[in-house]
Amino acid sequence: MALLVEIHVPLTPTPGLKPWEYPFPWIEQVEDFLIELEEEGTAESYDEGTEFRACFVFFLVGATEAGLLAASSRVATLKGVPAGSFALVTDTEAPEMGTGRRVDLPL
Repeated sequence: MALLVEIHVPLTPTPGLKPWEYPFPWIEQVEDFLIELEEEGTAESYDEGTEFRACFVFFLVGATEAGLLAASSRVATLKGVPAGSFALVTDTEAPEMGTGRRVDLPL
């Protein structure tokens, strides 16, 4: 069992895009940022991001709770990431996604 933080970002389309453009370009931006976190040794992605309810969820492990929440806060402040993100502090053995202690982002 390991500490896990779920980063929930509202699935809000990016304003100003053309109708044929992908409405959530910030998802790829966050995924690139998470790779940078891994390269820094700050935190690790636990699994691929996924849609859950009205959010896109990213998963972080490999650091203390404070470290994972700090990294989550950095995600929430990336340019283009919709407001309203939050983290759920849980663990890798949780019976289901979307459970845990909620922390509003950014910190």
